[in-house]
Amino acid sequence: MKIIVLMKQVANKDAVLRVGADQKWIDESNISQQTNESDGYALEEALRLKEAKGGEVIACTLGSQSAKSVLKDALARGADRGIHILHDRVNTLSPFQIAKAIADAIKDEKADLVFGGLQSDDASYGQTGVILAELLGIPHATIVIEVDRESAGDGIRVKRELESGWYQWFKYQLPSLLTIQSGISQIRYASLKGIMAAKQKPIAEVTPVIESPSGMQKIEKVYLPLKLKQTQILGDGDAKRGAAELVEKLKTEVRVI
Repeated sequence: MKIIVLMKQVANKDAVLRVGADQKWIDESNISQQTNESDGYALEEALRLKEAKGGEVIACTLGSQSAKSVLKDALARGADRGIHILHDRVNTLSPFQIAKAIADAIKDEKADLVFGGLQSDDASYGQTGVILAELLGIPHATIVIEVDRESAGDGIRVKRELESGWYQWFKYQLPSLLTIQSGISQIRYASLKGIMAAKQKPIAEVTPVIESPSGMQKIEKVYLPLKLKQTQILGDGDAKRGAAELVEKLKTEVRVI
């Protein structure tokens, strides 16, 4: 079984973020980077499936040269090889452009499964995996919270999270694409043996052809929300009058009812 895991490099969750000079993205020049959280869980599920059924795990990322550290970490944890799609300004790309670049890079792999995180910790679009599945012409499942590793054969059985605490078990035919929810398992650490072995594992570099169809979405401005605090006392101590004034403000000022 061949499994491709999509991984992204994002700013460390504890980093102090500053808006870049062009106000199009954050200033990434002096901040530490890490693997996107849900992508780490996607890798863990792929490795566990490989241990149960055999096969190969391929880590794939799209980003600048610094993003290669994400692949090296994946190889140290147990992935067999990596694919690095080189692009210096990922933040300027839409989910469609990203998905198209990935689809072009992995389509010849003929993978049985493609795993990815539910969404990225920076842009949080949650669309790339779904669009990629459509471009590859394969079924997909989102918000996967459990993978039945015993079911893998002609298909794979997964548990999806739904609204209001409900969930759904469904079996998908292979090949399929799954986007994995954070927290569904315990992520392993890279061992010293794994780190040493990763140095011998190949990473293929791919230069994508980025399409720019008319009407492509783009980020106009990134800014930090202003911190404002304002207190109003309604009704002058009368609960009924205060409730009436609150409803009126929600209608006329906030416009939520």
